[in-house]
Amino acid sequence: MKKVLTIILGLSCLAVNAQKKWSLRECVDYATKHNLQVIQNEYSKQSQDLNLKIAKKNYLPSVSGSVGNTVSFGQTSFGTGSLRNDRFSNSANLGADILVYNNGRLEKTIRKTEFDVEASQYDIETIKNDISLQIAQQYLTTLLNKEIVKISQAAVENAQKQYDRSKITTEIGTTAQTVLAEAEAGLAREKQNLKTAEINVGRSLFALAQLLQLQEYKDFDVEDVNVSDQLAPQLKSVDEVLTTAYETQPQVKAAESRIKAAEAQTEVSKTAFWPTVTASAGIGSFYNNLLNTDNVGSALFYVKEQGFFSQYKDNFGQQAALSVNIPIFNKGITKLQVEQSKLNESLAKVTLEQQKQTVRQNVQKAQFDVDANYEIYLSSLQAEKSTKLALEFADKSYAAGRSTIYDVNIARNNYANAQGSVAQAKYNYVFSLKLLNFYAGIPLSL
Repeated sequence: MKKVLTIILGLSCLAVNAQKKWSLRECVDYATKHNLQVIQNEYSKQSQDLNLKIAKKNYLPSVSGSVGNTVSFGQTSFGTGSLRNDRFSNSANLGADILVYNNGRLEKTIRKTEFDVEASQYDIETIKNDISLQIAQQYLTTLLNKEIVKISQAAVENAQKQYDRSKITTEIGTTAQTVLAEAEAGLAREKQNLKTAEINVGRSLFALAQLLQLQEYKDFDVEDVNVSDQLAPQLKSVDEVLTTAYETQPQVKAAESRIKAAEAQTEVSKTAFWPTVTASAGIGSFYNNLLNTDNVGSALFYVKEQGFFSQYKDNFGQQAALSVNIPIFNKGITKLQVEQSKLNESLAKVTLEQQKQTVRQNVQKAQFDVDANYEIYLSSLQAEKSTKLALEFADKSYAAGRSTIYDVNIARNNYANAQGSVAQAKYNYVFSLKLLNFYAGIPLSL
């Protein structure tokens, strides 16, 4: 019994998961978290973070130690003859050095790297924004297709009623067989349109799942968001939106950070003209052992060879040094590097202007689309109202026997097309408005 309950609960959980419908916010959050391009740039950001840590570590002294062992065998020259000289030697040294002065190279390098880190973070935000806009557009396309399905379902219901009525009137002989045939053909056309609309919903859901990079997409669905038909015109001016966009858009901020990084790199390059002062200190000792004798010294005065620790104690030494490296001539390379850095500054400034130009064009296009789509929306509402009235007249006229079923079908098709145009215009306006608000610093939402 327990196993049965476990299986039922498990299947229930699977059913709940399968029926989950994603909101726009969930889609955007999931995409920005799992998108491979975002992950790739996050690794680049982590690499820049490590570069910054490395730059800061250069303030610390470098400490190194060494231990060496040497064994030699054979004769060595001595006066006019030679002596046997089998020897083992050991040495150990510990040294440290630290940079004392280099005209602020370390601080300038750190500042340059900080700007690189900042720019890489803005790069991540830029990619996230691009993905978010793609998600929002595809999400609204899905909602549009779902609304067209509802329109098609209503058209099928009307066509079904028309067919049922024509079937009755044909059977009792009030109308000709051609009326029933046309009603049946009209019903078949509306069913075909409904099937096409349903396939378009599946296609748009599949495209959205692809943007989210979901492995399983068959049960993927989005929330049924009710987008109001009472849409208001946009009131903000292009200049207001541009002011905000220049201050908030990450691609602009990244370009500004790269200008600062290029300027900092120029300062780093200039430090090569200045001397570098380095301080160092070290300690060490050594041990020698003649392998062929225990005695050391001259033939007249031999001394017993000391042990390892005694020699290390006696031979212990210390040293300290202060060195100055003064650049005199390096083939003019430093000067060329400074010029190269200044060119990179100019290039970064041009890149900033390009990014601002792109943002300005996007904002202007979004503003144009908002105005145009709103006008299209208003005109499509009027067309829908007129075609609805025409359909009502056609139905009444057909019921009174003053028009044909062909006239009714044409009126119904015109009304369905007008409804589709209203839905299309509504979602086009909503997306263009969301895009413009996005540049104005308003987060994407429905």
